[in-house]
Amino acid sequence: MELALKQKCFDGGTHGFKMKQLPFMGIVCATMLFIVYRTTNYQYQHTEMEARLHPFADVKESQEDSMKVDYLPRGIVQSSSDMEMRPLWLTSWSKLKVNIPNNKSLLAIPAGIKQKRYVDAIVQKFVSENFTVVLFHYDGNVDGWLDLEWSNNAIHIVAQNQTKWWFAKRFLHPDVVSVYDYIFLWDEDLRVDNFHPGRYLKIVKSEGLEISQPALDPKSSDIYHRITIRKKSKILHRRVYDRRGSVKCSDASQEPPCTGWVEGMTPVFSRSAWRCVWHLIQNDLVHGWGMDMKLGYCAQGDRTKKVGVIDSEFIVHKGIQTLGGSSARKVSKDIRGNNSMQIRRQSTLDLRIFR
Repeated sequence: MELALKQKCFDGGTHGFKMKQLPFMGIVCATMLFIVYRTTNYQYQHTEMEARLHPFADVKESQEDSMKVDYLPRGIVQSSSDMEMRPLWLTSWSKLKVNIPNNKSLLAIPAGIKQKRYVDAIVQKFVSENFTVVLFHYDGNVDGWLDLEWSNNAIHIVAQNQTKWWFAKRFLHPDVVSVYDYIFLWDEDLRVDNFHPGRYLKIVKSEGLEISQPALDPKSSDIYHRITIRKKSKILHRRVYDRRGSVKCSDASQEPPCTGWVEGMTPVFSRSAWRCVWHLIQNDLVHGWGMDMKLGYCAQGDRTKKVGVIDSEFIVHKGIQTLGGSSARKVSKDIRGNNSMQIRRQSTLDLRIFR
């Protein structure tokens, strides 16, 4: 009987101990559930924020991007390139190395033979400032440019009936143009009488702009967006004030087309901005409608501060519609006919992609 009583007391003590543990275990479980909830909620909010800041980022990197080159022997890996030509007749290794000056920039421009006089005037401005020049020949005519003094020093790329965005996507990969501080990706139907690339870049650098464009002379240019109009009293501007139309632009505006915006006609990108913009360009863009509204995502910071229009260095946009242009308000004789509707339809699809 004494043994049974001891056993009962022992069982009762054990039972009491377990009863005391229940509140403690409840607290532990509640704490763990709260931690799981907070972690899950944080991950969700972080994912939402990333989606807002980088709406065009790929979910998965391509296998090519993720490939490692660790298996290659040391000393022979060349991870980037440039658009500088090398003389083939030199044999000395030291001479074969092309020394690219600091502050080197690149001009890439579509070049149809019918716009030869415009392109020639543009290129002459840039070669005098030691720019590398790339011509995109969308009409297949290269021989017609060989009589120009600068032609042999330019890079000529030929593809029939392709736009400048098609060329840029395939031939201006960020790793290929990484040695250049700025990329000028311009249309061809421009007059540059009042533009100097050296002075332009000094303003861009002093103002900390990552994406920019020269202002348009309103007296002689085709104007599609008010923010591009030159302001005579200013060196540059970053926003426009306009209370007409459906979009009202004021100091409170934080988005395009009021601020943080340039047109796809004459954009200028810093090296870092171009690495982002290249990923934004779709493989089958025609005129790039709508993409200009998204360029601010590549401004490397606050687009209301990092994107601007330079007023003191301005140009004239002639508005001659060709495959080299970005704004298809008019249809030229070159692309008129059965193909014009298909081109316009594809441009409309481009616009939908970026909305």
